[in-house]
Amino acid sequence: MIKLENVDKKYDNGQYALKNINLHFKEGNLNVLIGPSGCGKTTTMKLINRLIQPSSGKIFIDGKDISTINPVTLRRSIGYVIQNIGLFPHMNIAANVAVVPRLLKWDKGRYEQRVDELLNLVGLDPDSYRNRYPSELSGGQQQRIGVIRALAAEPDIILMDEPFSALDPISREQLQDELVRLQQSLKKTIVFVTHDMDEAIKIADHIVLMKDGAVVQQGKPETILRHPANDFVKSFVGEKRLADSEAPTVPLVDDVMASRPVTAYPTRGLAEALKMMENNRVDSLLVVDKSKKLIGAVTIFDVLKHYRDETKTLLDVVKPFSLTVPSGAPLTEALHLMTEHQTPYVAITSSEQDFIGMVTRGSVVKHLAEVFPMEGE
Repeated sequence: MIKLENVDKKYDNGQYALKNINLHFKEGNLNVLIGPSGCGKTTTMKLINRLIQPSSGKIFIDGKDISTINPVTLRRSIGYVIQNIGLFPHMNIAANVAVVPRLLKWDKGRYEQRVDELLNLVGLDPDSYRNRYPSELSGGQQQRIGVIRALAAEPDIILMDEPFSALDPISREQLQDELVRLQQSLKKTIVFVTHDMDEAIKIADHIVLMKDGAVVQQGKPETILRHPANDFVKSFVGEKRLADSEAPTVPLVDDVMASRPVTAYPTRGLAEALKMMENNRVDSLLVVDKSKKLIGAVTIFDVLKHYRDETKTLLDVVKPFSLTVPSGAPLTEALHLMTEHQTPYVAITSSEQDFIGMVTRGSVVKHLAEVFPMEGE
């Protein structure tokens, strides 16, 4: 869609703003130019609609050299959103949104319909907002108008120069979400300039990271997070984001299990079993033989049901324990069984089928609390 080939921008004092820029912005992608102040990102964007001219190199849109296109004609075919919005204060919202369609000689019915469509698109009721003036809107609402004004003439390309940076954090996040939602349905080719890496990761299909007028790395957010090209990229992206992008280590059941659950031999009587539950404040016992082989489990309800029969032992009321996980298995295997069978625990056994511990809901919560302590702890 948009190609920059061997583009340089050199000032009269001999200083380079851009050095040998080669970029390809694919149709329908949201492309983010990012980097520290003075890196050349805004200069790169302004080259696309000929607000400035390159010192050398060529820029193409749909295969056509833009130096051969009348600058006014080019700009009217490209949407443009800036940080300071630039709404005309003496015009109402409908007139602001319809500026470019009117310049393109659309008939009144067509551009009025387009205004209403776009206001609805960003959640602003046309009847309520069409005749208001910019001063009557909040900053977030004004910025929404700035975005739909850029969409009004149905351009294929939209340039956005730090459009949300002046907003409060809540409005900014809302508009980022709004932009992503709109882009999913409209599929415009967007070039978006920002200095905020969190914003870039959230909205971008393709990120171009710049420094000192040159492209340092470009690619999908996932690629840049996983494979930063050099120390500058690592520093700019931030160590925490890079750490967050690494695959987390899945704990083993051995790391999470409660190694001392309450067990009893099968020869125990029911009164003994009930007393053991009371003393240990549990509602079930695991029944193991003298070789530590797991026989099964007994709940307090099993004991009470047969309690009056003094001849019965745990062996008479035990239920086979079918849900076991071998030592060394990932925790996800135990959690899957617990979820599928709606049970609060599973047993962990050794390779010889000896009982060695339990993964319970409580042991999982305890492990999570140790791995992810609350702030301030």
